[in-house]
Amino acid sequence: MPPRSTRPTDKFDDDDYPAYTMGRAAEMIGATPAFLRALGEHRLITPLRSEGGHRRYSRYQLRMAGRARELVDSGTPIEAACRIIILEDQLEEAQRLNEELRGHGRSAPSA
Repeated sequence: MPPRSTRPTDKFDDDDYPAYTMGRAAEMIGATPAFLRALGEHRLITPLRSEGGHRRYSRYQLRMAGRARELVDSGTPIEAACRIIILEDQLEEAQRLNEELRGHGRSAPSA
């Protein structure tokens, strides 16, 4: 089996690669670093840390943070916004698994 490609561009195609600093992440979603820290405190996102201990965010985490920001901007308290997003993601995953299991339970049509 050939080794996985380690080209630098592969990392940027990875939604889970922690490519963004806290300042850049906050800028991208139109929020403050304090908002991102609050999302971490409410366990919506857990940024990875660089070797120097700085928070680093992935594109997936930024999408979650953006969803939280939209809810907070519309008046939802941050704790509730985080809980809503977590529950929505859990529901989506449960529905995906349910569909997958239903697909495996079907038998092939007989001729």
